Amino acid sequence: MDKVTKEMGIIEIVQAHPEAAVVFQKYGMGCLGCAAARFENLEAGAKVHGFDADEMVAEINELINSK
Repeated sequence: MDKVTKEMGIIEIVQAHPEAAVVFQKYGMGCLGCAAARFENLEAGAKVHGFDADEMVAEINELINSK
């Protein structure tokens, strides 16, 4: 998986790129252990929490690419 998209599942993203957890925590989305994270994609999670999914995706991809 080269690039994270907002259509990807939250757990899928964190399993492939554990460092992405920092971005979820920054946005107050400590839901990585909650049941919703197992079936919710990044876009849905961001919407529920009132954040811009595209902005989160950009930050996650920037973090991944900086490794």
